[in-house]
Amino acid sequence: MQNEDLATQTIERKQRHVELCLEGDVDFNKRSGFERYEFRHNAVPELNLNEIDLSTTFLSKKINYPLMISSMTGGYNGATQVNAMLAEACEALNIPLGIGSMRQALESEAHRESFSVVRKVAPTIPIFANIGAAEVAAGLSTAQTKLLVDLVRADALIVHLNAAQELFQPEGNTNFKGFLGELRKLCKRLSVPVIAKEVGNGISGEVAKRLIDAGVRAIDVAGAGGTNWQKVEVLRYEERFNRDERFTEGGFAELMNWGIPTAECLEDLRLLRRRKAYRSIQVIASGGISNGVEIAKALALGADIAALAKPFLKAAFEPDGAEAVKAFALRLMNDLRATMFLVGAKTIKALKIEKIAERRG
Repeated sequence: MQNEDLATQTIERKQRHVELCLEGDVDFNKRSGFERYEFRHNAVPELNLNEIDLSTTFLSKKINYPLMISSMTGGYNGATQVNAMLAEACEALNIPLGIGSMRQALESEAHRESFSVVRKVAPTIPIFANIGAAEVAAGLSTAQTKLLVDLVRADALIVHLNAAQELFQPEGNTNFKGFLGELRKLCKRLSVPVIAKEVGNGISGEVAKRLIDAGVRAIDVAGAGGTNWQKVEVLRYEERFNRDERFTEGGFAELMNWGIPTAECLEDLRLLRRRKAYRSIQVIASGGISNGVEIAKALALGADIAALAKPFLKAAFEPDGAEAVKAFALRLMNDLRATMFLVGAKTIKALKIEKIAERRG
């Protein structure tokens, strides 16, 4: 009975998360940091715009664009349709798809179809399963990790790091003790790579090093500047308990804006990857990215691909969901292609060595 109650709570929470992300004021006040950077215009690019190649490789898989749809949803009524639309668009575009947290799939057999549907709809693209750091810290059994991977025939497993979210979540789990040791065990026994992903508060170079030393193969910095999960959880808290008075007024204001801007995270990771032992690590840029020019800046700052979540979620709820998702992705890529043309970069590799200036003040 206790497990059933827990599963019901998780289902209700997941659905409310989606509703608040679509309807609520849940963005960071601070920006992602890309506004500090600009490319130097190349008046003679010596390129044919139509010959610019946006394809690249991520975790040994060839993809058509340096873009993925990031982890969002699953495990509740209605999530099956949303994930099917996201998967349909990703399959058509040949880009990766990250699944929302699969904790609910471990707690109950209900709504597992909302996760497994993505592989039925998208048989060829890279798909990444997803579980939280708190679940890893508590210790996942071999059977549990096998379920996570097998349910979507995953090409990698995302472990999401959400300490700030759990801190404010009404029913949050704030016991992260022993996480790195359990992560090391998980990386050793899994047959697929592990991606460490923040959920909007950023990963510094120092923390990235600890994650990589534990066996992680890719880092999704997911910096501050986009969806703020502290705000999402405070809204849920206030729905149940009215005003959140757990903190001082000043402390609450600081904590609501807690996080490392995305561009700063990428700078940290770029420095770390200069060291021989960390050169092969791949980096995903996410957190407040809203257009393809920012994607170009992220790639020039060292990212291998960029990821977005909420803009694609909103597109999925338009009348022709899958087509709207695909159309938005292609608009992002048109921004990226235009930027590459104006700096004279024919390939993603060429763009990644392009220098961009940081404007101060």
